[in-house]
Amino acid sequence: MRVAIAWNHEHAGVINRFGRSCALDDDHGTIQRVMAALQEGGHETLLCEGDIGLLPTLEQFMPPDPQARPSGMVFNMAYGIQGEYPYTHIPAMLEMAGVPYTGSSPLGHGLAHDKVITKRLIRDRGLPTPNFRVMRRGTESTGDLRFPVVVKPRKESTSRGLQLVHEPARLRQAVEVIVTQYSQDALVEEYIEGREVSVALLGDEELELLPLVEQEFGDRETRLMTWEDKMHMAVAAPQKICPAQIGSRLATMLRDMSVATFRACQCRDFGRVDFRIDRTGQPFVLEANSMPSFDMRDSYMLSATTAGYSFSSLVNHILNVAHTRYFGKGIP
Repeated sequence: MRVAIAWNHEHAGVINRFGRSCALDDDHGTIQRVMAALQEGGHETLLCEGDIGLLPTLEQFMPPDPQARPSGMVFNMAYGIQGEYPYTHIPAMLEMAGVPYTGSSPLGHGLAHDKVITKRLIRDRGLPTPNFRVMRRGTESTGDLRFPVVVKPRKESTSRGLQLVHEPARLRQAVEVIVTQYSQDALVEEYIEGREVSVALLGDEELELLPLVEQEFGDRETRLMTWEDKMHMAVAAPQKICPAQIGSRLATMLRDMSVATFRACQCRDFGRVDFRIDRTGQPFVLEANSMPSFDMRDSYMLSATTAGYSFSSLVNHILNVAHTRYFGKGIP
C-alpha cells in the first residue's frame, strides 16, 4: 500500500505568516525510522510536508482507484504550522480531500489540545482533575484554589510556558507571561504533590492499555515535568520507570480513567493520558495527548517496547488499526 508520512519541518508552505506559530516538529531521525518501519511492512512510502502543497502531492502519489476509492493512507505526524489548534489542520485537509489517515480526527485533536475543554469533559464523566480557573489578567478571583498552583497556556503541549506559583502575589505576573508570550488564556490549576504516571493507549473500539510509566523525580526541587525535561535538555531529568511500581487496585483505576478520558476527548488509534497521584493514593487526570512522540526516549515508546512492540511493529500496528477503522478490516 502507498503510505505518505506527513510532518512539519520547513514551516514555510503557507500563503501568509499570520497567527500563532507552532514550534513543534519531529526529529528527522524519528521520521526516518517511521519510514523505514513502513517500508519493512511492505509499503511504498513518501515523506510529505504538512503544508499547502500536501494535497497536490498526495493526488499524484496515491490517485484514486478505478472505483474512485482511496489507494493509500497518510501516517500523520504533522503538528501544524500556525494558527489556532494546529494539530487539527492536516486531519481537516485530509478529511476534505477524502484521504484516510492515522490518529485522531480534527475534533479529537482539538478537544485534547485544549486543556480546559479536556478538564470540563472529564469532569462531566465524574473523573477527578485538579481544581482550576481560566485567567486572562491574573487578578480574577481564585475562589477556593489552594496554592501552590501550576500556571500554563491553555493550548500548548510539551509543558511550554509552565510555571509553579507558590503564593497569590506572584499569580498576576505568571498569567501575564502566558497571555503575552502565547496570546491565549492561562490555565491555573492546583498543584498535586505526589507521583506522576502516564498511561499509553493503542487501538479504537478495542483499546490496548500498555504498561504504566512513572516519572521518578528523585530529590530534585521541581517535581513536575518541564519543557526542558520533555525536550531532553534538563540536567537532572526525571527517570522513567516502566512498568511503574503501582498496586493492582490503583493500576486498574488509572487504566479505567485513561479509557474514559480517551473516549471523552474522542481520541483515536493511539494516545497517552497523564496523571498525578496525591499522597492518599487519589489519582487526578492532568491531560490527554492525542499525538504522543515516537522518540525512543519518551514515555509512549518506552511503554510500547516494555509491552513487547518493536518500533517497526508498533508503527505498522497503528497503521493497521487506522485501516481497520476506515475499511472494517486490516491491511491485506
